Amino acid sequence: MAITDYSLKEVVQADACTNCMLCAEVCPAVSATSDGNLSGIYRLHTLNRLFRARAGFLKRFYRGDLNKEFLKAFSDTVYRCTLCGRCEEICPSGISLKDIWISLRQDMVHSDAFPAKVNTIKENVLKSHNVFNEDNSERAEWVSDLDDPPEHGHIKEKADVVYFTGCVSSYFPMAQQIPMSLVSIFNAAGVDFTLLGEDEYCCGFPFLGAGLRDRVDEVIHHNMEAVKKKNATRVVFACPSCYRMWKEYYPPEFELYHVTQYIKKFLMDGRLKSKELNKTVTYHDPCDLGRGSREYDAPREILKSIPGIKFIEMKRNRADCACCGGGGNLEMIDAALSKEIAGAKIKEVLETGADTVVTSCQQCVRTMKSYVRLNKIKLDVLDIVELVSKALKQ
Repeated sequence: MAITDYSLKEVVQADACTNCMLCAEVCPAVSATSDGNLSGIYRLHTLNRLFRARAGFLKRFYRGDLNKEFLKAFSDTVYRCTLCGRCEEICPSGISLKDIWISLRQDMVHSDAFPAKVNTIKENVLKSHNVFNEDNSERAEWVSDLDDPPEHGHIKEKADVVYFTGCVSSYFPMAQQIPMSLVSIFNAAGVDFTLLGEDEYCCGFPFLGAGLRDRVDEVIHHNMEAVKKKNATRVVFACPSCYRMWKEYYPPEFELYHVTQYIKKFLMDGRLKSKELNKTVTYHDPCDLGRGSREYDAPREILKSIPGIKFIEMKRNRADCACCGGGGNLEMIDAALSKEIAGAKIKEVLETGADTVVTSCQQCVRTMKSYVRLNKIKLDVLDIVELVSKALKQ
């Protein structure tokens, strides 16, 4: 339990809150529960109390006020957050709230006040190198479900491009159509690519969300070395969280692309040709691709390039887009709250009249599709990679 979990900037910014309450108004967790203790303003106010309790002569005034029982209760509100970043987007004081939330979670871990699932995440990634505790040697098993899988299983000794698949697409059948579809796109565009297979470890993003930032370097070093061995110059991601993690925390030694940016290049230079698809589509901006990485245009340009697509924006879109409920490890911490947030998202989708919601994130697909199936809602949920693959001219 130490103020050293925070940067000087974070300590200063935490005290810059103007009490405007805008963060609470846009928070998906607050909207789903009507619990103001899940808001950014509550977390900031409590964090400032923690800072004062740990600082110099003020300790005597706070010693009994912020005991372990209080920290445990506070920790519950800290982790019931999707880390979607809408609070930061709307904050008039310009506070870097997502950075503070990640540091706050690390503080809770160091204070021994955190949900039990945090240990599960740590043990899974350290032991099995993926967040689901699956056999990491089976990361590329989905290749065997391709119509004509090559003998090398798309794991080559050398290649120009590494496709970093991510944990969700590697192991969840509901999301495995995404890498399978991307293979068809890469083949059509003539991309020299390889998978890392069992040499791909979790990118480390779940560590950040769990408050385990001090364990991130282990997976970063391994993944960097695995890509270097392939002599690759580029790494492509269909997972926005993996993409953002590499952009912000990994050494800048490779060209990094989210798959929407890469596919857009193929469409612009004529390497991909699309047939007509008669669909009415709306687009959901993933938090880590949109607000996190500021990529809003590439997915929309792809959608508008496919003949027959009727594109309708949701009322809240781009930087204002509402979270699907799948981020910040929330599904592991509070599955019921994650579903409530997903339900609000699907309601907004249905209001557009679209028959298909497209996104660019394997976790968003899984969260929204799970809710649609559970509630027997007539709505297609697709990743943009799946849609492009369907539109390919054979």
